[in-house]
Amino acid sequence: ARSLARMIRVLHHVTVQSRAPHFSAKQAMRLVQFHRRGKEGVANTRVGVEQQEGGGVVDLNAFDPSLPSTMRGFLETGERGMETARRAVASGQCVVPRADLTLLAPITAPDKVVCVGMNYRDHCLEQRAPVPTEPIIFSKFPSAIVGPYDNVTHPAESQEVDWEVELAFVIGRTGKHIKEEVALESHRCTRRVATSITARSTPIVFLGRGVIRSSSDRPRCFPDPHNLGIRCRVNSSVVQDSNTNQMIFKTQALVAWVSQFVTLFPGDVFLTGTPPGVGVFRKPPVFLKKGDVVECEIDEIGLIRNTVV
Repeated sequence: ARSLARMIRVLHHVTVQSRAPHFSAKQAMRLVQFHRRGKEGVANTRVGVEQQEGGGVVDLNAFDPSLPSTMRGFLETGERGMETARRAVASGQCVVPRADLTLLAPITAPDKVVCVGMNYRDHCLEQRAPVPTEPIIFSKFPSAIVGPYDNVTHPAESQEVDWEVELAFVIGRTGKHIKEEVALESHRCTRRVATSITARSTPIVFLGRGVIRSSSDRPRCFPDPHNLGIRCRVNSSVVQDSNTNQMIFKTQALVAWVSQFVTLFPGDVFLTGTPPGVGVFRKPPVFLKKGDVVECEIDEIGLIRNTVV
């Protein structure tokens, strides 16, 4: 009765982060949205390139004021925006120190958030559910996407608030009826870490929180996304520990499947499902409470950390 195929859920939090290696002008870049502190007359939201983990950010809007100041708008510029970003990085100019900025969710207003249920074989085994023969797709509202280290508000309406670590990716180019064999390369899908906080007892579907930290213009620079360790910790204790090789429908298959029915746009977010270890299937069930700290991590991509308040 609790299987995702038959459950309408409330998603209170989705945290997403992507990680790319150190880059040259032709390698992957860590694209971010940020607020610049204490800069009068500057647009609040800006797009940049993070130089390294925890380092300064190249302000792309300062380098080229004609660029859109949101990540979705930037992605819609296509290759022109990416080429400008590469030139900005190579110039060494317009670098904002980390102390002078606040990272935002890189995608704050996607056209859609596409979610996939029951997409890990070991998660199906956990709940003694049959392995799906086609993707189970549902959606979340995009309006509540937030940053990778923000607090998560515990809903007063539910005492069954659960955790889920997920591999996520973001679409970089418009497409419909996309062929599976070209989905990742031609549509610049970029990988991320995602946390889904779900109120399982409330019969409403909405996206309560999502974090996207950076994206890459060269998906091929990433490791194989379908052979990565994926884990979740609650208060430093490991509660989920699996591998993305357990995914039933791979990322390119999901792009091809969904694009049969809807047009995908730059900035669209896909959440690809969670492995076993969620609280609802523990004996007895365990749920999140105020003060809990949730950390989700995927090897080679990154880690996100959020506190329940």
